[in-house]
Amino acid sequence: MNKIFILLVSAPFFLAACASEQGADVYSRDQVQQVQHFKVGTVESVHKVRIEGTKSPVGTTAGTIVGGIAGSGASGGKTGEVAAVLGAVVGGMVGAAAEEGYTREDGIEMVIKLDDGEYISVVQAANKNEEDEIKAGDKVRVIESNGVTRVTKL
Repeated sequence: MNKIFILLVSAPFFLAACASEQGADVYSRDQVQQVQHFKVGTVESVHKVRIEGTKSPVGTTAGTIVGGIAGSGASGGKTGEVAAVLGAVVGGMVGAAAEEGYTREDGIEMVIKLDDGEYISVVQAANKNEEDEIKAGDKVRVIESNGVTRVTKL
């Protein structure tokens, strides 16, 4: 029983390790100390969007382990084996859904008219800080580096 309790309590910590933000102020280690080119433009419109959560094997694996152990404790013999398999399957599904839900975040899609006349659209996580919130009419910097684009106020 103690093993089940420990696994159930530790599952959220496994899922928290999967969380990743995609905002303008979050850089990967690969982007640090790299030249980043940028263009300047004006935000034409901003629409709220939902950025789906991650779907890595971590949530599924954690759920499968917890579900299998919980199911195996149901009873002994063949019934216990069946319960362990069913617990693992259901636990895997619940773990995957929990990971996706936990790592989901609010985002914005910005339509930007660059100073050269070109229009682009960029999606990124919404700023949590109200003073950094990007709105229509704002002058912005569109930063590009290694296939990653971010938008910040100018």
